[in-house]
Amino acid sequence: MEKKRVVQFLLILVILSVFISVPMVFAISDAYKGNIYQPGPLKPIDSKLKVKVGDPAPDFSLASISGEKISLGQYRGEKNVVLSFVPAAWTPVCSDQWPGYNIVKDLFNQYEAILLGITVDNTPTLFAWTNQMGQLWFPVLSDFWPHGAVAKKYGVLRSDGVSERALIVIDKKGIIRYIDVRDINKRPPLENLMSALESLNK
Repeated sequence: MEKKRVVQFLLILVILSVFISVPMVFAISDAYKGNIYQPGPLKPIDSKLKVKVGDPAPDFSLASISGEKISLGQYRGEKNVVLSFVPAAWTPVCSDQWPGYNIVKDLFNQYEAILLGITVDNTPTLFAWTNQMGQLWFPVLSDFWPHGAVAKKYGVLRSDGVSERALIVIDKKGIIRYIDVRDINKRPPLENLMSALESLNK
């Protein structure tokens, strides 16, 4: 068991070293040149959570960029779920955060977890934006209408109508096990999320 943990730790270190380099890769990408909106520094957090660890996760159903409806409930009993709320398409931190999760797909699989990416942007905008990232392995969902309804339900809708940068881990029973509402100007540390997923098996 100890050997397995060492191997997992070394794997995470290797992946983190790659993950850290992602912003540089996207910063020089021709697909993004001139297309990233720079909002400048924003108020770190501008909402009040309506959920807490131990609560049943509020259910929802949203349109994905693939055209299908995705509900939280469809994963009940099958998968742990990570909700990744990001503020807006075509912004710097968001455009680095989601491609980085592509690099660690195997770790999500290891912890029997699915990632659901959620923003308040409309579906066509999300379709165009994520196409520039390459093929993402996880569903990308539009919380556009009613505007920000899911973000509001969780208490991560900001006063300007975008969502916080937030990660919420939900176990197979539909219970919230981890919440990280991050400074909107910074990308959440990957190691914190992986630790939260690992703790689901304890």
